[in-house]
Amino acid sequence: LLPHSLREVMFAGPAEVLDETGMTQPALFAFEVALFRLVESLGVRPDVLAGHSVGEIAAAHVAGVLSLVDACALVAARARLMQALPSGGAMLAVAASEQDVLPLLAGREDEVGIAAVNGPSAVVVSGAEKTVEEIAQALAEKGVRTRRLRVSHAFHSPLMEPMLADFRQAVSSLVFNEPLIPVVSNVTGHVAEPGLLADPAYWVRHVREAVRFADGVSAARAAGATVFVEVGPDATLTALAQQTLTGEEVCVPAGGRGNAKRGQQEEAVAFDEGRAFVAALAHLHTCGVTVDWETYFANVPARHVELPTYVFQHRHYWIPVRDRAGAGDMNGAGLGTVDHPLLSAVTEVAGGESLIFSGRLSLGAQPWLADHVVNGAVVLPGAAFVELALQVGAEAGCGSLEELTIGVPLVVPVAGGARLQVLLGGVDEDGRRSVTIHSCAEDGADWVQHAQGALVAASALESIERMEQWPPAGAQPISVDGLYDDLARVGLQYGPVFQGVVAAWRAGGEVYAEVVLPEQGRVGVSRFGVHPALLDAALHGIGLGGLLP
Repeated sequence: LLPHSLREVMFAGPAEVLDETGMTQPALFAFEVALFRLVESLGVRPDVLAGHSVGEIAAAHVAGVLSLVDACALVAARARLMQALPSGGAMLAVAASEQDVLPLLAGREDEVGIAAVNGPSAVVVSGAEKTVEEIAQALAEKGVRTRRLRVSHAFHSPLMEPMLADFRQAVSSLVFNEPLIPVVSNVTGHVAEPGLLADPAYWVRHVREAVRFADGVSAARAAGATVFVEVGPDATLTALAQQTLTGEEVCVPAGGRGNAKRGQQEEAVAFDEGRAFVAALAHLHTCGVTVDWETYFANVPARHVELPTYVFQHRHYWIPVRDRAGAGDMNGAGLGTVDHPLLSAVTEVAGGESLIFSGRLSLGAQPWLADHVVNGAVVLPGAAFVELALQVGAEAGCGSLEELTIGVPLVVPVAGGARLQVLLGGVDEDGRRSVTIHSCAEDGADWVQHAQGALVAASALESIERMEQWPPAGAQPISVDGLYDDLARVGLQYGPVFQGVVAAWRAGGEVYAEVVLPEQGRVGVSRFGVHPALLDAALHGIGLGGLLP
């Protein structure tokens, strides 16, 4: 049914073939059905099913509406006919409600439409590229955040009309049944009434009309669902569902990257799908969902063990280690204390004005560093050197950084830590103070100089002109979707804490980026001048300026 072997394209590439909707839709269907069968084989049984676009076809199949053969035929025909449509459409994710977006579409219904309502403030607009760009500009002028999606066609829009007749003919010969498990309809946003999913005409409407995912989540909740399991390749729908759910519901991605831990360097580089899946099963187990653990452990030498019958003694056996920068009182060691996440002590150099600041780096003390990986190694970001220089300058009344040159990267050890030393020189005849940053492995290796620069008093630098309008007047919004995939391709692998670019615009040769420090990076943020992950994200716009190889 397909122009290529699906297995070969999914696991051997080339990637550009998989990105074509003619192969993307079958790949999504295959992955979702396979993952559902894996979850099902371990005793997890759904009470209600819902999907998102192609996901509803997978849901209909596992609910018994379509046999596997007919479901594959439907998906293949849908993907083939969409792929054959002329390119040139566009899709735009909008951080606004459907009611706020609809007035911008009035009078343009033959060119553009609502493709999806994913949450209370999450809508997707789809249609002719020029019209979508005009709507994006109008929203930007109102301060509404938008994001251009990386797609080949404008799905669920008027641009799908030319394929509908052929698709109607393709599905007319298929056999449809009533679902054995209730299925929420994307088209209506409610649990499908009898006869709806068994009508071939429904699946033609399904191609053209909006995906009412948010309404579907509410409908599933109204039907009694309290645990939502995303059976797909990532955790996108989990995040969207959480925007709609407001109670004590639990959302668990079975294959999503949201489950990955980043405690070790290799895990920061390579996502472990197996571990994520087991973590999802464990999460479901703790929520009261039945999991067939006997089947899971059938082929491994696992056994139940008796727990101790005595009361646990809540007393640590090992001497506690202060694995946090800035912890402890340094006065007893003849040093001054510095309240900063990367520095803990300061002392004056006898006979001069120089100051030496010291600290310790480790993935235990600063776990957010594991999200900054360059060519497979955890590296202290250049923004952290800037933060260190500014911090020591502020302590000495010269809080402006005039220049900083980074020579040798600082690789953070996977185990243990590295000693850190920042030397602030005396004031020269021009009012500058030199700053150098060194590190040394804890095993006693030689000190390595990583950066050197100059600090001046704040008044010595020109003030920065503030922008009066944001987004900048006349700037065109550009998609940030795929930015971090592009950066990873050149060896810059940013984890969640460093993925701070949420929107971007271009005006002439300039790129403007809006950056936010993700929630998981905000622990102890007030102790920084500027969190290095946030400052680093401000530089990621280089990936949107056409400067990557």
